[in-house]
Amino acid sequence: MNGPRRDSKWWGWGDPSISPELGAEALATLREQIGELRPSPRTGELEDFELPEPQPLPAGLIEAAGAESVFTAVEDRVRHATGGGYADLVRLRQGRLDAAPDAVVLPADADAVRRILDACAAEGVAVVPFGGGTSVVGGVEPLRGPHGRLISLDLAGLRGVEVDRRSLTARLGAGLRGPEAEAALAAEGVTLGHFPQSFEYATVGGFAATRSAGQASSGYGRFDALVSGVRLIAPGGELRTLETPHSAAGPALRELVVGSEGVLGVIPEVAVRLRPAPRRRRYEAWIAESFEAGAEIVRALAQGPGLPDVIRVSDEEETRTSLALSGPGGAAGKLFGGYLGLRRKRDGCLVVVGIEGEEDSVARRRALAVRELRRGGAAYLGQAAGRSWERGRFQGPYLRDTLMGMGAMVETLETAHTWSKLGALHRAVGAAIRDSLGAPGLVLCHLSHAYADGGSLYFTFISRARQGEEVEQWRAVKRAASEAIVAAGGTITHHHAVGRDHAPYMEAEVGRTGLDLLRAVKERLDPAGIMNPGKLLPEPG
Repeated sequence: MNGPRRDSKWWGWGDPSISPELGAEALATLREQIGELRPSPRTGELEDFELPEPQPLPAGLIEAAGAESVFTAVEDRVRHATGGGYADLVRLRQGRLDAAPDAVVLPADADAVRRILDACAAEGVAVVPFGGGTSVVGGVEPLRGPHGRLISLDLAGLRGVEVDRRSLTARLGAGLRGPEAEAALAAEGVTLGHFPQSFEYATVGGFAATRSAGQASSGYGRFDALVSGVRLIAPGGELRTLETPHSAAGPALRELVVGSEGVLGVIPEVAVRLRPAPRRRRYEAWIAESFEAGAEIVRALAQGPGLPDVIRVSDEEETRTSLALSGPGGAAGKLFGGYLGLRRKRDGCLVVVGIEGEEDSVARRRALAVRELRRGGAAYLGQAAGRSWERGRFQGPYLRDTLMGMGAMVETLETAHTWSKLGALHRAVGAAIRDSLGAPGLVLCHLSHAYADGGSLYFTFISRARQGEEVEQWRAVKRAASEAIVAAGGTITHHHAVGRDHAPYMEAEVGRTGLDLLRAVKERLDPAGIMNPGKLLPEPG
């Protein structure tokens, strides 16, 4: 590559040509639920951006990287200074950042990564590995720790693809974006099947480093289940695991690397398990009588033979809001209204079901799913509504940009628990968010991933932004929700990772001994402490 990617909005999400607008009915729903919004337009352009002055890089580092691979333009530093969380976008839209990398370094291959890390360790330069920059938990924030200089190590140049069609495996370079990887695999008639909402811009290395989960992971598996082998280049040495189906040779070191979030070293490539590309994809929508009833249907599917690849249940508030924002005059809205009228009910919950594979497999699995859906009292809405969800599955972040411009605070968070405790977790986190908003707001939730023993909950909250205090307002809500999750015994993150935002809750997740073990591993692999400071591990004390 000639330079870092510049093909997305520097101040928001994704393709600059995509800017969804809300219709009159959607705007009326927002006003009714959260009150009048005061527009909050983006201020400033890149040429006006306020950034700290970059510190000069050591000559040894420039020599190791190659001067042609070092970039210090304002745009490149801005694009590598944040992820994609609400607080990140607030700062970008205001045209001012308190921290940025001194330079962006773009290695051409794994050997260059090794040379760069050796030079950074010798010179005490902090390194933030950077893939797609889609982290919503502060995972790529340029925190320097005790180091005076910091680079963003952009892995976009590592984009190799080697497919073993007989074994249904592949080696994929860390810098491949989701669509790039899928296009290369499709040419061989296979798929990874990993489609998180960040799919269009997130990278294979990021999927591995954060233990990502895709929207179809109930069928294809989370990314950690798809990894068959991994390579780690660390300041203290290199680790490569065998690419075998399974092994009983001690604790799985592969699992130590997957989810390490760049604090141990750099993942230059990942070996993954594949599936034959599906010949058919069937997406459809149903309506359950309540969120509890919908969750019970999913539990039965997850504990039986009929779990679809995609299974999502929106709670009552998310269902109402989704229909309003997408236009309830459409087919889904009319069918939903008819369902409520027949049952003389005010509420129902949208269920999205997606099944992929060979024709006969899709038919068999759908029959099993339909049996449980009908047994649980759900009503069929049809394929049009399901296809509508499939077409818009990556559009949420674009809509967030629109809402932020209107003056709204919009953010997401997620967690997971066992089936016995999922309902209590849903209620506790929802109540904590509502109580902490300090203004009228929408708190939406859906059950997003299912397992035999439990499921995950994905929350979205929308409220009026307190202009001038947006980050403080967001921080209060995030803290309240996180504390409610910990109190209920849920995981602090099901698939967004830990980053900076969730690090204070890691002791509740893994215990003090667990933290000590992780710190010991980091000390061995990164003795100078240069790798992604301030992420994953809370400050000792």
